[in-house]
Amino acid sequence: MSKVCQMRLHVDHGGRIVLPAACRRALGIQVGDDVIVRLEDGELRLTTVAEAVRRAQALVRRAIPDGPSLADELLTDRRAEADRE
Repeated sequence: MSKVCQMRLHVDHGGRIVLPAACRRALGIQVGDDVIVRLEDGELRLTTVAEAVRRAQALVRRAIPDGPSLADELLTDRRAEADRE
């Protein structure tokens, strides 16, 4: 679901802007949260850390074949190796 929050903001002499409450609410940003800011195609893009993690997990999920858990396979291999020692 795409959320749109667009407005004109003022940059103060220290280079700071205030992210409006409506945008913070739309992104689920709370006081003290960290965000990721990226300059891309002439646009400044702000993403929550949780959203960045969700996207990274989705990318990894597409690269992993369906079937047994890779973590479980690794644990089985390590246990077998330890038993051989």
